[in-house]
Amino acid sequence: MRPLRYSINITLDGCCDHRGIVPVEEIHRHATENLAQADALLFGRVIYEMMETAWRPSAGTEARPDWMEPFARTIDAARKYVVSSTLDRVDWNAELVRGDLGRAVQQLKQEPGNGLFTGGVQLPRALAELGLIDEYEFVVHPRVAGHGPTLFAGLKKPLDLKLVSRHEFSSGAVAMRYEPRRS
Repeated sequence: MRPLRYSINITLDGCCDHRGIVPVEEIHRHATENLAQADALLFGRVIYEMMETAWRPSAGTEARPDWMEPFARTIDAARKYVVSSTLDRVDWNAELVRGDLGRAVQQLKQEPGNGLFTGGVQLPRALAELGLIDEYEFVVHPRVAGHGPTLFAGLKKPLDLKLVSRHEFSSGAVAMRYEPRRS
């Protein structure tokens, strides 16, 4: 069974709005490595549309630093599953996921491979509620945003996690990986 991994960048005060975090080369390199380890990406509508707008080759009109290109190429080439009840269709190497979320994701996890990777806020909260995330990574940036959204707002019950690895970046950000504590 392939694992489902979740990663998100957050500030010290828990803000997970991508605009609250300054892009850094070493963090992009780390994110590229994470994406490259997955067979497919699992996104909700919001993160799918945000990533497509930012990283699809035909979409980007803004110049970006050269060090962002490996991430752009990796996410562009990745197979994507999009959970949405409002989109009629997707492209960009993507397929819609409909129906029972738990059953659909369990089916994706049963397929052979190295793993699935997810990001964003709303879909990961739903996946956490269902106990479907096998690894959590929080990349905590040395910044206080002073606003939200915050991670896992509205979670129905606490998540008990155990730290499995920690990596400090020269920027002061720290990537911490956790696995759920199983009863």
